[in-house]
Amino acid sequence: MKNRTVILVVLILLVSISAEAQCAMCRAVLESEEGQTMAKGINNGIVYLMVVPYVLIGGLGYIIYRKLKSK
Repeated sequence: MKNRTVILVVLILLVSISAEAQCAMCRAVLESEEGQTMAKGINNGIVYLMVVPYVLIGGLGYIIYRKLKSK
């Protein structure tokens, strides 16, 4: 059972799904640009900002799990 869980977690982490997270106003302004480089940068920035809280909460959950497991 433990091996199955580890394999599932690794597969979930390896599979990346492209996410575009812009508000409607940002999209309208950035779509008028020709090269779309600024739009890609804004999308990447939004996704990175979105990931940080999940990483922090996941790390905190892991630390709590390890402390409870050791008792």
